[in-house]
Amino acid sequence: MISYNTVVTEFIFAGITDDPQLQIPLFLVFTLIYLLTLVGNLGVITLILLDSHLHTPMYFFLSNLALVDFGYSTAVTPKVMAGFLTGDKVISYNACVAQLFFFGGFLSVETFLLALMAYDRHAAVCKPLHYTNIMTPRVCAWIVIGSYVFGFLEISVHTWNIFSLSFCRSYVIDHFFCDATPLLALSCSKSNRSEMVLFLFVGFNVLLSNLVILVSYLFIFVTILRMRSSGGHQKAFSTCASHLTAVSIFYGTASFMYFQPGSRHSMSTDKMASVFYAIVIPMLNPLIYSLRNKEVKRVLKKAVGKTNSFVNF
Repeated sequence: MISYNTVVTEFIFAGITDDPQLQIPLFLVFTLIYLLTLVGNLGVITLILLDSHLHTPMYFFLSNLALVDFGYSTAVTPKVMAGFLTGDKVISYNACVAQLFFFGGFLSVETFLLALMAYDRHAAVCKPLHYTNIMTPRVCAWIVIGSYVFGFLEISVHTWNIFSLSFCRSYVIDHFFCDATPLLALSCSKSNRSEMVLFLFVGFNVLLSNLVILVSYLFIFVTILRMRSSGGHQKAFSTCASHLTAVSIFYGTASFMYFQPGSRHSMSTDKMASVFYAIVIPMLNPLIYSLRNKEVKRVLKKAVGKTNSFVNF
């Protein structure tokens, strides 16, 4: 992935702010967010693994979503925290390649998982009698594996495309992590092709996954309208509300970031949007799914009860 036509060995992040008085407060805030992300996502994965009642397709997808959220948050947040604490905003060339690769790879996988979760809800609401035959463990495993493979193959091409460029204008990345747009801004090579590849890749992911989500929820909405019992309406809405909330937040910020021509990008605005989708959303998703999900809350209360009993013993 590394280009041999450049002497760049490291980059320097401009960071979120240069105000020295904000460094420690921001370090504390980002540390708290990352700890909540760590506990929330790994906690969801642990609960799903340990409780047999949660060994269903919906929770299998949710556990992978938690893993992906943890993955792309970890690719960015610890380095940002270290920068606030030590003032060191330097990242090596290879580390920058790795950060873009893992952040972009997990982000791509998340778009596919959100689409799969919508299709899963469609099958559960619209075809309840055939649900177990449609969403078999084998099918679920293969489509999730396919999401990881395709997501990381896609970002491999994208990462190579960016780092095959020459960087000679400046080594200062006007951002707080190695993302595509600020890296393209540093290139002294013609980046029109790279920008087009970025637009096409992101566009393909967003349009494909949104198409699956929209079609799935269209059928779900029609099915709900045909239900006669209010209890059926409430149950159907409750199974979809968390997913719709997560989808809206994720695609709202991601689309704002990437569906703008490079000439119209405001890096200060992009930084704020990036803080939200790269650092805050991975913390929010476990809360969104846990607080609105009766099964997860039941298992969590059960686990807390067992822990209290063990401590009292």
